[in-house]
Amino acid sequence: KIIPYLVAMLVAIGLLRASGVLGLVLDALRALVGGFGFDARWVDAVPVMLLKPLSGSGARGMMIETMQAHGVDSFAGRLACIVQGSTETTFYVLAVYFGSVGVRITRHALACALIADAAGFFAAVTVAYAFFG
Repeated sequence: KIIPYLVAMLVAIGLLRASGVLGLVLDALRALVGGFGFDARWVDAVPVMLLKPLSGSGARGMMIETMQAHGVDSFAGRLACIVQGSTETTFYVLAVYFGSVGVRITRHALACALIADAAGFFAAVTVAYAFFG
């Protein structure tokens, strides 16, 4: 049941990226964060963070694209790698694991998993600034 929604989300992210809207959103987020006086280098890894709960291979492709755009040893490239390792393909895992045992009512599993993904992203940003800052 969840596969059509996953496909729709992947297509939507592909459209956002191809149309340039994702770049505009990232530029706006970068300006907003910079306007408050914070370092905005982490914004370049946001596409990886957004795609990872949906698709591991899609997030890996976005990570490689980040490395090609900013360089392998850049802060954005390193942060994208850390994000890739610190978060999970949440929707896939929930669909496969709950589907394989026939669980129909998942209660708070999705919300908790997405909170864990957000915590993983914030931990990745913290680690990246601590080691590569």
